[in-house]
Amino acid sequence: LQRLQSFLRQPLRISIGDGRIFLGTFAGTDKPLNLLLANAEEYRIGVTEVEGRYVGQVLIPWRLVTKVEA
Repeated sequence: LQRLQSFLRQPLRISIGDGRIFLGTFAGTDKPLNLLLANAEEYRIGVTEVEGRYVGQVLIPWRLVTKVEA
């Protein structure tokens, strides 16, 4: 938990199991440790369109996360 606190307000790149990547500012977690990103964009890997889609604030279930990069 201490390690997560050091990432508050830092940009993160979170990959999930279905191939999507979220880029945004780490805003915190909830009780089951789902990750909350603010000002987030969503990218889909393997899709011909490279542009991201602005999703704003997103809560990503921890069980779907495959990789977190700071």
